[in-house]
Amino acid sequence: MLLADDEAMIRAGVRSILATDPEIEVVAEAADGRQAVELAAQHQPDVALLDIRMPVLDGLAAAAELARSQPEVAVVVLTTFDEDEFVARALGDGARGFLLKAADPRELIIGVRAVADGAAYLSPRIAHRVIAEVNGGALSRRAAARERVAALTPREREVLGLVGSGLSNQDIAGRLFLAEGTVKAHVRAILQRLGANNRVQAAITAYEAGLVGD
Repeated sequence: MLLADDEAMIRAGVRSILATDPEIEVVAEAADGRQAVELAAQHQPDVALLDIRMPVLDGLAAAAELARSQPEVAVVVLTTFDEDEFVARALGDGARGFLLKAADPRELIIGVRAVADGAAYLSPRIAHRVIAEVNGGALSRRAAARERVAALTPREREVLGLVGSGLSNQDIAGRLFLAEGTVKAHVRAILQRLGANNRVQAAITAYEAGLVGD
């Protein structure tokens, strides 16, 4: 994975936490967003962990650029800022995860592994707010979500419901007795049909459409 933060001490601390998991390897480090995008192209990591406040190119702009140029790189935002504006921009720009630096170190490992496995991951404090916003949405939003979901095939709706439950592609494949490649193809088709940029947006649609239980 790639680690990007303009503070060397923060990078060292995060790297030390990630090193406790033998399956996670930091292949490159960047001190700004532009360098992160360049190093991602060079090293092709599975995951890019980006701070928001960085010089030259901030983490949100870097996430958007990676989503356009290297969509295979799963972006996770790691920040001290949990304002709704930052969360919305990060998810809208293609980030698949949003973690807070103040969280328990174990959450960092859990989040990175989840995103690397194809799932989306939000810090529980952020997830609570997202769900609350969904629950407080107008009925028209739910109706619109149901209309979009109605355009999916029965199998795609089934897969979308499991995406909304937070399952990775591997978990969905095991649950539905499908090849993981088949699940990936379904997810790609679902995102395209829903007009969603990432799994988090698709999961919110699944929740609004009633495909995910409370």
